[in-house]
Amino acid sequence: MKKPELLVPASSLEVLKTAVNFGADAVYIGGEAFGLRAKAKNFTSEEMAEGIRYAHERGVRVHVTANILAHNRDLEGAREYFHELAALRPDALIIADPGMFTMARQICPEIDIHVSTQANNTNWETYLFWWRLGAKRVVSARELSLSEIHEIREHIPEEMEIESFIHGAMCISYSGRCLLSNYFTGRDANQGACTHPCRWKYAVVEEKRPGEYLPVYENERGTYIFNSKDLCMIEHIPEMIEAGIDSFKIEGRMKTALYVATVARTYRKAIDDYSESPEKYRANMDWYRAEISKCTYRQFTTGFYFGRPDENTQIYDSNTYVNEYVYLGIVERVDDEGRACFEQRNKFCVGDHIEIMKPDGDNVAVEVLAMFDDRNEPVESCPHPRKELSVKLSHVPCPGDILRVAQVGTEQ
Repeated sequence: MKKPELLVPASSLEVLKTAVNFGADAVYIGGEAFGLRAKAKNFTSEEMAEGIRYAHERGVRVHVTANILAHNRDLEGAREYFHELAALRPDALIIADPGMFTMARQICPEIDIHVSTQANNTNWETYLFWWRLGAKRVVSARELSLSEIHEIREHIPEEMEIESFIHGAMCISYSGRCLLSNYFTGRDANQGACTHPCRWKYAVVEEKRPGEYLPVYENERGTYIFNSKDLCMIEHIPEMIEAGIDSFKIEGRMKTALYVATVARTYRKAIDDYSESPEKYRANMDWYRAEISKCTYRQFTTGFYFGRPDENTQIYDSNTYVNEYVYLGIVERVDDEGRACFEQRNKFCVGDHIEIMKPDGDNVAVEVLAMFDDRNEPVESCPHPRKELSVKLSHVPCPGDILRVAQVGTEQ
C-alpha cells in the first residue's frame, strides 16, 4: 500500500515548525499576498526561506499557495512574486487561476504545480486538462464523493496525484468560491479577504413586511442557516486510501499551533497504524476520537464523501467552537535547572495541573511548581499573553513540546 501524504497548514513560522515536529509529511503556507488567507499572519520572504530550510532538513515538503482568482491589477505583482518563489524553491505551488498557472509554468518550470480546490475540479476530464498543461496534482472539489474520486483515479495517469481534504472547516459555497463577503462588506473571498458571512445569524424577511423578521429556526443566540459542521474523516482512512487519494489535506491556515499539533499528531498516528495493520487502526479508534476533539471544532461531519449532506451536517443554533483545551505555549528550551522556557499565550497559575503534549503521542499530566518572569523573578500567575516565562513542572518537558490545559465544556 502506498502511504498517503499528510499535508498540514501553517499560518506562521512557529506553526510550520510545530507541524513538522508533530508528524506532517508536507506543509502548505502562504506569502503576504496572492493566497486565500489574507487575514492569516502568513510568511515574509525571509520567514519562507527559513521555513523551507527547516522543513527540508527534516525531510518535509513545503507547498506555497498562490490561489487567488486574479484580477488584472494582480498580474504584475504576481509575476514578481513567482520570481521570488523560483529563488526560494518550495516543492510545489498551489494555484487556481489559469492565468496564474500559465505565469508560474513560465517563471518556475522546476517547481511542481498543484491545482487548488478553488478551480472546481469535479471530473476526470478536468484532471486530464490540468495534467496536459503540466500540473503534477489536482485538489478535488469538496463536493465530490469518494466513489467519484475513485472513478477519477481510474481515468487519470497513475503518476498524477489526487489531493483531498480530510479534516477542517467546510464552506457553504461551491468549492469555496463565494460572493457573500464581497457583497456585504466589499472584502472578496476569492482574493483572500473572506469575512465568513456563512457563520453569521440570519432571519427571513417577506418583501411586503419590511422589518418583520421571521425565524427559520431560532434560539436565544439566533439563526445560523449556513453554518456547517467541520469535516472529520479520522474514522474513514481506509476508504480514503481505497479511493486512490495520494494526499490527505488538513484545512486551517488560520489555526493555532495547538490545533495544528493536535490534528497532525492524531492523523499521523492513524495513518501509520493503518499502514502497519488495519486491526491496530481499529483498536486505537477511541484514542483518535478522544484526541481529535481536544482542538477547537464545530462538531463533525463526513461532508460529501458518502453522499449529499443533509440537515444533520449543519449547526442551526450557534456559530461557536467547542474548545476543550487552552493553548499555553511551545517549550523553546529547558534551562540548567530543568525549567521550561517559552512565550506564554494564555493565563495559568502556580499550582495548576496542565498537560505536556508530546509529538510521539504521549500526554503527560504535570503540576506547575513554580513560575518566573523574564527577569527571573518568581510570580504566581501570568495574566498577560506573550510574556517570556520559565516554569518548573513536576516532569521536565523537551524543547518542541506543547503545554496545554483542559477546559472541558467551554465554547468560543
